[in-house]
Amino acid sequence: MWQNARLLNLIASALYALVALMALGAGLLWLAQRPVFAITHVELTAMGGGPLRHVNAPSVRANALGKLSGNFFTLDLNTARQAFESVPWVRHASVRREWPNGLAVQVEEHEALGTWGNADSGRLINTYGEVFVANTAEAEEDAQLLALDGPPESEEDVVEKLETMRDWFKPLKLEPLAVALSGRYAWRAKLSNGMVVEFGREQNDEDRAAMEARVKRFVASWPQLTEQWGKQIDYADLRYPNGFAIRTASVRFLTDAQAAAAAKAAAKAAAPQAASAGNTNNNPTRLKSKNAEKTR
Repeated sequence: MWQNARLLNLIASALYALVALMALGAGLLWLAQRPVFAITHVELTAMGGGPLRHVNAPSVRANALGKLSGNFFTLDLNTARQAFESVPWVRHASVRREWPNGLAVQVEEHEALGTWGNADSGRLINTYGEVFVANTAEAEEDAQLLALDGPPESEEDVVEKLETMRDWFKPLKLEPLAVALSGRYAWRAKLSNGMVVEFGREQNDEDRAAMEARVKRFVASWPQLTEQWGKQIDYADLRYPNGFAIRTASVRFLTDAQAAAAAKAAAKAAAPQAASAGNTNNNPTRLKSKNAEKTR
């Protein structure tokens, strides 16, 4: 081997190349660690163009920059993306390097649809049925927030049902302002005229079709209902298979106990009148009965 000059030259060349690569690597590592390549500039833009309404430099500085580790060369872009997506109002983020010490970040902001659950919790829901936490007052600057609620994992179902209800009540020029799904999968909504509507349970396609049929029947009956009872209908129960129940603000309905108490009071008040009437009425029992029926 030691007498093979050609082999020795090859070994020497390989060693020189290895040393050169190591020196180059060390030089690059030293260069990469220079302060000039530290991330000092972040350019924020909105995906699809247009202005950013809620994401700004102070919120990014407070919530994302402290989570970045590394410089222009060593920064992990996936980790950086996650850091920017932790900023309030950011739904998605895209991050790329910008020579020599910057990042170009494109963000998609949440479009708030309404509150989710307790209105004071700060939990909002966007148009995709995704829950996020942000300042509710900021969201109210864009549009009126709806009040949405439901069991865990039902967010997309509630948003989908909201759109369905909008179509249902469009002929009446009414819109749902609140939609709630109970733990038993029963739907309730409050419309823009203040009316609360009970829709009943929906657990399968058969329930869904039956509910839609009940709503269509109610919508078709609306002109006759408002003609008879006025537009102050504040409650509608559509859970009945062959009809519906309504309550109006101008009409007070008594419970059975209340009606019985009112009839008793009316009968007691009518007794002295019957006694003083003398020959004009010899049947006080009949007079009590008439007064009781009138009260009911």
